[in-house]
Amino acid sequence: MKRVIRSGLVFLSLLGWAYADIEIRRGGSTWAIINSSGEIRIGGSTVGLVEADGSIRKGGSTVGQIRQDGEIRKGGNTYGHIRSDGELRVGGSSLGRIDSSGGIRKGGSNWGEARGVSGYEDQRKVTGVLVFFSGDF
Repeated sequence: MKRVIRSGLVFLSLLGWAYADIEIRRGGSTWAIINSSGEIRIGGSTVGLVEADGSIRKGGSTVGQIRQDGEIRKGGNTYGHIRSDGELRVGGSSLGRIDSSGGIRKGGSNWGEARGVSGYEDQRKVTGVLVFFSGDF
């Protein structure tokens, strides 16, 4: 009986991952999920939200925004820019790239992968999670 319950729980948890829009992986494991509603989950817990206008919410408060033109605003100030080709620029220098295929590079090295990325809007969402939640960008 325990085996059946355990198998059922594993199956249900896999269903939750299958319906996620974007899965950000690092070191071969899932690091973050951005659901279709914009909810950001890290380590199984909801940590924030990417809103339709690009605003990033953390702990219920807006902490920044990834604007339609790619400008990254943090604390009310311009922080950087995500270009249409996926290049992430901060302080006038290239910091990394989010490829259209989902590859994430920082300083020329592979940082991770974003599965389910489909176009520039998704690259902007991934940028928001990396800049405001990873501590690396």
